[in-house]
Amino acid sequence: MKAAGLAMVGTLILASRQTVREHAYLTIGGQNVLRRIGCTHTLRTIAVLDKSGAKVLETSVATSEPERLLAVLAPFRPLTVVVEACGLWPWLHDLLVAAGISFQLAHAKRLRAIAESAQKSDTVDAELLARMLLTGLIPPAFPKPAAQLERMRLVRHRAGLVRERSRFANRIHGQLHQCNIAVGREKLLRQETREWLCTNAWRELGAEQQEILKTHFALIDHISELLRPLDRRIKDLARSDPAARLLQTIPGIGPFWALLLTTELLPLTRFDRPAQLVSYAGLAPRTRSSGGKTHHGSIPAGANRWVRWALVSAIPSHLRYAPDSSLSQYYSRLQERIGWQTARVATARKLARIIYQMLRTNEPWCPAPTESKTQRDELRRKPVAATTETFRD
Repeated sequence: MKAAGLAMVGTLILASRQTVREHAYLTIGGQNVLRRIGCTHTLRTIAVLDKSGAKVLETSVATSEPERLLAVLAPFRPLTVVVEACGLWPWLHDLLVAAGISFQLAHAKRLRAIAESAQKSDTVDAELLARMLLTGLIPPAFPKPAAQLERMRLVRHRAGLVRERSRFANRIHGQLHQCNIAVGREKLLRQETREWLCTNAWRELGAEQQEILKTHFALIDHISELLRPLDRRIKDLARSDPAARLLQTIPGIGPFWALLLTTELLPLTRFDRPAQLVSYAGLAPRTRSSGGKTHHGSIPAGANRWVRWALVSAIPSHLRYAPDSSLSQYYSRLQERIGWQTARVATARKLARIIYQMLRTNEPWCPAPTESKTQRDELRRKPVAATTETFRD
């Protein structure tokens, strides 16, 4: 079984039922002689290659010895270290950048050449990744700054708690369904629904079912208490962030969705045109073209699921708050022809393009935007500004 992993210059984690091995790889460039370094999990195996591809050094360093890691890298400085995107890259980033070492994050999924290698070993993977760096084949990824990482942790933590609360509500719904008591899942979080259950439906439940409901309602109340300070912090951050305030002008997007989207999407310079943002969110259907024939399939699974979740989930709220907007009318036309599920994804794709243009031009939501083909072509041709600090307070 293959899992996401850590890496310097590329990270590869191989997981089995009993063990997990992570592989990290480094790239190092000197002033006179350009070198590449590859290393495996716990940085056990480090392979150093010179510009010609000859192996200069092979040694081992444990992740529990950061000082020794810096000492091993010291003779090859100035350095450029490339790390595969994974859950462990932030501490490597802080360690290396603080030591004056340039840091680059590699796209884990696109390093398939290593993951599909016929021969698997620490030394082989380390050297192979180093050679990929030497030939410029390591795909880059964007390392979020520390402040952006903190906001990401906040919104994802809040999303996880809401998910757990919904799980408990679904379990209550299942117990009620066994007794033929029809209550909508979304109503189970309301106090009036709980009062109705206690006065009208409680006697129809068995003793164990009553205990299950009491336990789950207590857990729901506890999670709701934990969510209140998180919501206040998210609201304060969204109020102080110009980009988040801009996105909140879109009907149906509140502080949470706005902060999540800005945290996941910025800086916008990563996307040269709206189609790249749509692809990043996983809202562009798969396309297979061969022999002059083109087939479009479903949306891909490998994408930023947080951005896709935010955009797709914002559509019902937008329809409720702005039923006459051009986006709502677009959804209505598609729903009649292809059904609500596909129409929602297609509308989310259109919303992604609108968000791209709003963040790029720093213009708020327009209730009835008119975008001609000429305007779209002009937007594709114009480069994005080199900085994201263009939002006006």
